[in-house]
Amino acid sequence: MYDIVCIGHITLDKVVTPRGEKHMAGGTSFYFSNAICNMQVNYCLVTKLGESEMNFVTDMEAIGTKVITLHSNHTVYFENIYSQNIDHRTQRVLQTADAFTVEQLSGIEATIFHLGPLLANDIPLELIKALAKRGKVSLDVQGYLRKVENQQVIAIDWADKKEALQHIHILKANEHEMEVLTGITDVKQGCKILSEWGVKEVVITLGSKGSVIYADNKFYTIPAYVPAIETDATGCGDTYMAGYLYQRIKGTTLQEAGEFGAAMASLKIEASGPFTGTEADILNLLVNYKEPAN
Repeated sequence: MYDIVCIGHITLDKVVTPRGEKHMAGGTSFYFSNAICNMQVNYCLVTKLGESEMNFVTDMEAIGTKVITLHSNHTVYFENIYSQNIDHRTQRVLQTADAFTVEQLSGIEATIFHLGPLLANDIPLELIKALAKRGKVSLDVQGYLRKVENQQVIAIDWADKKEALQHIHILKANEHEMEVLTGITDVKQGCKILSEWGVKEVVITLGSKGSVIYADNKFYTIPAYVPAIETDATGCGDTYMAGYLYQRIKGTTLQEAGEFGAAMASLKIEASGPFTGTEADILNLLVNYKEPAN
């Protein structure tokens, strides 16, 4: 029995920023796994990728991450382009991978299953239902709200959302994804709708404006911790959720979990690639953080 199991594809990412271009591993599962690997938690990643990118798994295992690797004919290949505004990103998908199945996850037990679909067909509804019978399901919804047409990422609504969200304990979305799901731009109203559909903990990230958590009819306002330098926001939300779920497993409050995740995400933004720091680094930021002067 694991504390947390993340399910999602590792991707081959091309990241373009005003500072240059890099090729690296990516995807929710990659950034989440790297962020949580230095924490005191019994963790496992379940992923799918092609043979040509198996070195990504080897590298993760080398730093102590438990990985269950399933075969895919291809590895997902994303192109992420950032403008000067670090909250703005455009994407292309140059290659896709095979979906996960109920049978492939049948023998895996966890307190929390964190799902990181990248595209709408990655994790079927039947798998969500099966996992919800064995543990709490946490979902980063972004993948269900996009499909690929001619390599372009097209925003879509999630056809199965009302049925699926009945089985989701923790939902993470940004404000744009929340609007697609609910048709509502007001964050508090959107949170309440998602709660009415069955989600127990709604986590809405607002980029540089912080985040909001809604559970048990109560809102928690989480500040954004301004990074010393804005280098690369890729994987920022995944890093936030790694910190958040780690704290929830430890039994901390929603406010504490949100602030820990936000601080972890801030430190991640300061460097390209995944978060590589420690719990001590995050706690140090939380204790010593000072608002930058205007």
